[in-house]
Amino acid sequence: MVNLVYNGATLNNHLRHGMLWQTEPVNMTNDNLASEYINRCSAQLQASTRITPHSTDEVRQLVLRIEEPAFQFVEGQTIGVLVPGPHPFGNSYHHRRYSIANPRHVSATAAVQIDLLVRRCFYIDEISGERYPGIASNYLCDLDPGDRITITGPYRSPFHIPMDRSSNLLMIGTGTGVAPFRAFVKHIYDQIGGWQGKVRLFYGAKTGLDLIYLNDQNDDLAHYYDQNTFNAFSAFGSRALSSESDGLERVLSDNIGEAWSLLQDPKTHLFLAGLNKIAPVLDRILVDSAGSAQQWQQLKQRMVNEGRWSELLYD
Repeated sequence: MVNLVYNGATLNNHLRHGMLWQTEPVNMTNDNLASEYINRCSAQLQASTRITPHSTDEVRQLVLRIEEPAFQFVEGQTIGVLVPGPHPFGNSYHHRRYSIANPRHVSATAAVQIDLLVRRCFYIDEISGERYPGIASNYLCDLDPGDRITITGPYRSPFHIPMDRSSNLLMIGTGTGVAPFRAFVKHIYDQIGGWQGKVRLFYGAKTGLDLIYLNDQNDDLAHYYDQNTFNAFSAFGSRALSSESDGLERVLSDNIGEAWSLLQDPKTHLFLAGLNKIAPVLDRILVDSAGSAQQWQQLKQRMVNEGRWSELLYD
């Protein structure tokens, strides 16, 4: 389940052009595929590059080329991937959503390029204890350049860059939740330009090796560190078997003065992305800075009401 908070409303469904779309992951049959996903199209894999060392979880950057003229996207949006079956329980299709990790580009051709960050996932059956591969992530990670897949969307996102260039952007995330933030940062500095507000990225990881999520060898965020307005803070869990949320707790605790100062500014917009469990981590840390849970919830609710708080969280 994916939960979106957009302009004060919590949405459990996707939005596109003002219409509600069914939440992923969705298992489709051949009979209702055509009627349920009118906005589907073909995409060809141009490149698939592993961006994490072999000693840690596999994360790949996929570059897809879409030649559908009607397909256009903006930063922060997501696409769905339809994985052909058969799948368990007789389902013909499996649908999974991924954030677009690159900003839009003006191209002389009709083709559109999108980047995805995909972690190869596995899960443990609670009853048998057996390990099974995640359907969508393994499907995507196993693709070869030239292969074609079916995608849906793009879907409307709760994340929108403010029009006012003096706005502060406070981005907080873990894992591949950093994907929309990569697109944000590249867009405001490469394409908008003249950004005057502070841009801060707080990122938590399981281990130091996972911090490569922030960067890839060919086009990383590091060269933005010289911008007068941009800074990134990252940390990983300090204990064995630490989770990404542990890393986030550490980076926020170590830099709470920076984060809290921004939250006091009425020009600050907060963007939270990652697993559902990072939300209570953020609340717990900021309660201490606010002085009480009530005061923190009042500030948080004010930001939600003013359209300055957005979440993209998933299980």
